[in-house]
Amino acid sequence: VILIEKEDAPGRHASGRNSGVLHAGFYYTADSLKARFCRDGSRALSAYCEARDLPLRRCGKLVIARDDREDAVLDTLLSRGRANGVNVEIVDEKSAHEIEPRARVRRRALWSPDTGVTDPAAVIAAMTEDARAEGVDLRLSAAYLGRDDDAVRTPGGRITPGFVVNCAGLQADRVARDYGFSKRYAVLPFKGLYLYGDEPVGSFRAHVYPVPDIRNPFLGVHFTVTAAGGVKIGPTAIPALWREHYDGLSRFDLGELSEIAWLQARLFLGAGFDFRRLALEEIRKNFRSVMVGQAAALVDRLDPSAYTRWGKPGLRAQLVDLETKSLVMDFLIEGDGRSRHVLNAVSPGFTCSLPFAAHVCDGIPGL
Repeated sequence: VILIEKEDAPGRHASGRNSGVLHAGFYYTADSLKARFCRDGSRALSAYCEARDLPLRRCGKLVIARDDREDAVLDTLLSRGRANGVNVEIVDEKSAHEIEPRARVRRRALWSPDTGVTDPAAVIAAMTEDARAEGVDLRLSAAYLGRDDDAVRTPGGRITPGFVVNCAGLQADRVARDYGFSKRYAVLPFKGLYLYGDEPVGSFRAHVYPVPDIRNPFLGVHFTVTAAGGVKIGPTAIPALWREHYDGLSRFDLGELSEIAWLQARLFLGAGFDFRRLALEEIRKNFRSVMVGQAAALVDRLDPSAYTRWGKPGLRAQLVDLETKSLVMDFLIEGDGRSRHVLNAVSPGFTCSLPFAAHVCDGIPGL
């Protein structure tokens, strides 16, 4: 097995910039790949962390309803969780405060005791070590430059594989088109930012989330307990202007800017979802006061001055269906007898990574 990585080390993009949350699997409809992989993926990755002595915190998650509409969505999430075999329950204000004393619960909340968190960088380092021990030929600074018939071009020369698996994240749709796939799909990057708190370790016992808008794949501004016991709030989901638009003009690409601006304009003018509202709401979260203000609705005794440190930005490689002008909600893979292309591996992709990888490998002939 040869693994080509365009950067100087694994995890420079989505995997290494992940929140580290191990989702339980109650957000997703039972007929989805996300539901199929999330519960088992959380258990498998937790077991891996324990076996490799990696950071793991089993803190659980509260999802808080604040009005009648959100109450109804809470019941939907409960039903989805039960259909997916996930341990979830509805708790009242008293029980919620016993779980997380600072949670601002005025109605009901969903409690997910099996949600956890780990350190993605530590997981990636351990998996890289394990892969090398198993004989994987990891070639760094080996960007995919294109396809020549059966060969793949890299800066170090041509490779002629028996089978190609494309897990290129932000570039996955581009690679797939060289093989005749992703004809109706394109990656639309969204930038995610967290604000890190300076509160003492242990200030929060559990993750605290709002009830999400289940029409889109984003979960809203929430409190995430880190593997080290700290806390952060976020993330944003701001439409980025090019594929690796992390900071300022870093990795600027004029061609990508034109391509993504055209796609965003199409969505603004008439998407299958309210892209205009979503984009404008998310852009506001660039302001610290807006981010902290939204988070403050979820908890008591929040000191805004404790949340001033922006974390390292991440980019979500969100797939868009160009025919329906809608965000692709589930994982998506295309391929044939010579290649498989992971086109949409957004959240909870990190949680689902082990069973998701097995599913990808199951499609490789003769493996």
